[in-house]
Amino acid sequence: MLPVFILALMTILALSTIIAVFTNLLIIVVNLIDKAKGNIFSSSDLIVVTLCTSNIIFQFTMLINDFMSFIESNVYFTDEVYTVSVVFLVLPIYSSFWFTVCLSINYYLQIVITTHPFLIRLKLAGAQLIPPLILVSLFISLASGLPAAWNIYRDPLELNISNNDSEVASLPKLSTAYLLPSNLVSCSLPLVLVGVANGLIIKSLVTNTKKSDKNTKGELSARAEGRIRAARTISCLLILYISFYVAEILVFIDIFPPSSPEFCTCLVVIYSYSPAQSIVLIFGSPKLKQVFVTVFRCIGGINKRKPRTPTVLYIKLKHMKHVHFPKQ
Repeated sequence: MLPVFILALMTILALSTIIAVFTNLLIIVVNLIDKAKGNIFSSSDLIVVTLCTSNIIFQFTMLINDFMSFIESNVYFTDEVYTVSVVFLVLPIYSSFWFTVCLSINYYLQIVITTHPFLIRLKLAGAQLIPPLILVSLFISLASGLPAAWNIYRDPLELNISNNDSEVASLPKLSTAYLLPSNLVSCSLPLVLVGVANGLIIKSLVTNTKKSDKNTKGELSARAEGRIRAARTISCLLILYISFYVAEILVFIDIFPPSSPEFCTCLVVIYSYSPAQSIVLIFGSPKLKQVFVTVFRCIGGINKRKPRTPTVLYIKLKHMKHVHFPKQ
């Protein structure tokens, strides 16, 4: 029988996969339906759809990867299976980080007010800039993720079979010579770029708040609310990014024993990254939020009307005395 902590981790991973697939598919379907209706498919929508597709691939790969490592470890740690699993696990992670950079840059171009000629040209060409930026992000992810297949070595591990006997086994691992440069390019660098973009967006919102952003009642205009909502979304994505990045590093460098509470906590943070990211994207968009709330109510049966009990109105009539008028 599997240990309790493995069963708990498998349960958390299965639940996070269900939530991640549901929320990410919801975002993709809503945007594609809007596109089919002839609505404008903005640059933000394109990045979000691409990001959600990457998250679904990452979640399914992680589900298969971890379930095999827990249940079929003998098959999982063979050279062929481990190599394929690592490559398909690394690529969506790197892609997700770089697509987050694309979203941050897109929000920066939409929100930040600047007078620099180069940035003004970028703002004017924002819609045409995003598709090439997504392709460049995908290329960088492939260039830093595919070499993982050729940078796997076996680490000798001594196993105690009995009190006097021991057996030497080996587990495949990614080499440090590959992990350091690839993480710097596709993990650390995107983190810095997202942090810089987030800082510039918040600074712009603080320093460029105008009275014209408010109506006569003192309420923010729709444009101002959109800028604040975008800044909030990027800030939440940055927090998730940092949490995932730290947990990923701690797992890869084997700083905690596999059965320790700290190791399990890192895995829970990694498992929760994709669903948490999609929920942030949903609540950062009024359109997606409205659809999500409607679907959630339909699933939960909240919107079912309860049968009303018929109410009877009693009208109390006062008896009027007959008044006789004399004949003229």
